[in-house]
Amino acid sequence: METAHVDSFARDHLPPREQWPHLLVTPELEYTERLNAAEELLAGPWADRPCVHGEDATWTYAELRERAERIARVLVEDMGLVPGNRVLLHGPNGPALVACWFAVLLAGGVVVATMPLLRAGELAKVIRRAQISHGLVDARLADEVRKAGGLRELLTFDELGERAAAAGGFEPVATSRDDVALIAFTSGTTGEPKGCVHFHRDVLAICDTFARKILDPSPEDVFTGTAPLAFTFGLGVLVLFPMRFGASFAPVATPGMDPLVETVRRHGVTTLATAPTMYRALLRASADLSSLRTCVSAGEPLPAGVARAWHERTGIRIVDGIGSTEMLHIFIAARAEASKFGSVGTPVPGYEAIVVDADMRPLAAGEVGRLAVRGPTGCRYLSDPRQTEYVIDGWNVTGDAFRVDEDGYFWFEARNDDLIVSSGYNISPFEVETALLEHDAVAECAVVASPDEDRGHVVKAFVVLTEGTPGDTALATALQDHVKQHIAPYKYPRRVEFLDALPRTPTGKVQRTELRGMET
Repeated sequence: METAHVDSFARDHLPPREQWPHLLVTPELEYTERLNAAEELLAGPWADRPCVHGEDATWTYAELRERAERIARVLVEDMGLVPGNRVLLHGPNGPALVACWFAVLLAGGVVVATMPLLRAGELAKVIRRAQISHGLVDARLADEVRKAGGLRELLTFDELGERAAAAGGFEPVATSRDDVALIAFTSGTTGEPKGCVHFHRDVLAICDTFARKILDPSPEDVFTGTAPLAFTFGLGVLVLFPMRFGASFAPVATPGMDPLVETVRRHGVTTLATAPTMYRALLRASADLSSLRTCVSAGEPLPAGVARAWHERTGIRIVDGIGSTEMLHIFIAARAEASKFGSVGTPVPGYEAIVVDADMRPLAAGEVGRLAVRGPTGCRYLSDPRQTEYVIDGWNVTGDAFRVDEDGYFWFEARNDDLIVSSGYNISPFEVETALLEHDAVAECAVVASPDEDRGHVVKAFVVLTEGTPGDTALATALQDHVKQHIAPYKYPRRVEFLDALPRTPTGKVQRTELRGMET
């Protein structure tokens, strides 16, 4: 479908080309000039194969395409969408949300998916920054979207379904590989959220790097995961990766371990993608996970102890990885058989990574510095001065502190802002957390720097205990002694505070800024 009128807002608000990262594009990632990522993912040779497993039915690839095309027609003919318009998607993971995601791209629109937990004030920031005109939302969450305001057109999934049932097919808009496909917003835990702009070619590039080279899926695989589609980790592992290789996927609409376990059992899931917190919870449960063949972890660091315990329990080595919204997905990881417990692995084929000092000079093996990466995807913030903080000398500088070993494996130390300096010593909070998690009484924990008159800062641990374990002074002392026995004694948490739960962002990441303000 060709159209004369195009909304160029997203492209007009990209950073200047000289502020873009250096992109590495190999011949296999070049793609054709005319490219619509949704059309490409829906047009494989597996039209009659299962694609989306819902609670009530399973859609084939052909059925998903038909639904997406009908929704695209509603978007264009009923809602007045023109290519380039931004469309807010707001709802839990499920077939309806997936169909809308593909429909927006088929219609030439730009997807702006948002976390289901966001409230009106948070949604208003996203709507304003991306100048969003259209919204497709779950009816149960529609009130918050209406309170946020700013949208010209809004339909619930139910209303959309009724209109789409009477709509005909739709010829996909002839988008370019360098047209904007989605704007993914960071969690925005401090200040204004940042909009990360990604093109149609980027959507395929993450499939043809991490998914192809590290996971190597087959059409027989069934994927599931816990991350929302608005979180690009969830978008990739739950939808894009299986569809690139003719596999199927089973969204989990309700958060929690029990719904996840039921999904794995009911659909014979082979590939699970979730955060370390969920792997720890599953280790404490007696769930049947025998169908699993591949497990992926991202979103927060995976402690070596959890990785070892999971391998002992299931025989599966978890594929740990680090990615970012700015890079769209995972850029460092190792194939399961080549992994090292505690390391995130090596650069995904197609990407390069180095550890550098404050002046962007590469550091020797074993030295802790800033992580810098480049590849076929990269940071392009939507009209944001912070672009020059993330992209330096053509490299994406992620804000993470890492070291690399003699074998080229990368080891996470901390977010750069989270490294603790106490009496002149640099202390990795992740190392302390890993030690704490080895104690049977600890369910979750987070370590931050706490101001101290004598030492500048000391290590403070916020600990969530296992069910039925009382938190008292004796246990705090026991935890401190436990850490001293596992790592250098000067790193032990001099302050311990027990919490019922850790504060987290909608993507599940621990809000350390909030913890740093919780002084007793």
